Amino acid sequence: MAVHTETAELLMEEVFRFGRALRVAVSTGDDRTELPAALVGVLGTLATHGECRQSELANAMCTSQSVLSRQLAELVDAGHVVRTPDPDDGRATRVRVSDAGLACLDRIKEHRVARLSRMLGDWDEDQANAALDSIRRLTSTFTDEAQARHSGQRILSHN
Repeated sequence: MAVHTETAELLMEEVFRFGRALRVAVSTGDDRTELPAALVGVLGTLATHGECRQSELANAMCTSQSVLSRQLAELVDAGHVVRTPDPDDGRATRVRVSDAGLACLDRIKEHRVARLSRMLGDWDEDQANAALDSIRRLTSTFTDEAQARHSGQRILSHN
């Protein structure tokens, strides 16, 4: 059975509120020790995805190569990402997270997990797992749709 329009509207509003609240809740508040959220996102996605071409990472993130290029340049300059020549195509490069980048991600994750654990102190494991299941399902639905649209836009832009 399809979701009612009113429910979809409420869900959309809550998802956006949740995203904003989560960003504020888990941030360190210390700009000297943490990367901007967008760069943490790129670094985390690259760490999960593994070494790849920039175009592959852009596709995985459903973003443009020009936006990603600027973000990767910042991460390379900070020593968190390493560019290497692509052995299959001398004109292209591959990117991977450096040891310093992995250490940075570990510090950020450790802080965020500790902070979130404190905030969920009055939740039980069943409540946390139910929330996790719902968030995973939403993420999967949204990601599948975004990647399908992103792939379609790339195909259309090349015609």
